[in-house]
Amino acid sequence: MKTYSYLGGLVHGISSLLTGMKTTMTVFCRRKVTEQYPENRATLKMFDRFRGSLTMPHNDQNEHRCVACGLCQMACPNDTITVTSEMIETEDGKKKKILAKYEYDLGSCMFCQLCVTACPHDAITFDTGFEHAVFDRTKLVKTLNHPGSHVIKK
Repeated sequence: MKTYSYLGGLVHGISSLLTGMKTTMTVFCRRKVTEQYPENRATLKMFDRFRGSLTMPHNDQNEHRCVACGLCQMACPNDTITVTSEMIETEDGKKKKILAKYEYDLGSCMFCQLCVTACPHDAITFDTGFEHAVFDRTKLVKTLNHPGSHVIKK
């Protein structure tokens, strides 16, 4: 920390005050932008990097990319994701693990994106939806895989 004499400290304090006042006045004189939220829901656009809620993209045949590896569940710091898998036997006699249920608790999610980063198959992403107000917290627990959905073959 630099030490000033009495007059040097006074000049430094006044210059830093004027710098702050200059910043305040430039922001004060800018044109204000206000989004009328409840009335203009259709035109409201969120940024692409906004983390709204976790989704599992499905294609036209109701197939997803999740292979039930559980890496997203392990990466989640507060146990928001629960991956339930089951073993099936294929036509050629091999055992294969498939996704039975993928539960996501939106009420306890920190939106840290560690689960999306940990997924090696890009099976989960965040969407830009932001309206999540409910009266019952049990409605915030979502099942992301649709019943009867299958894994996308690469």
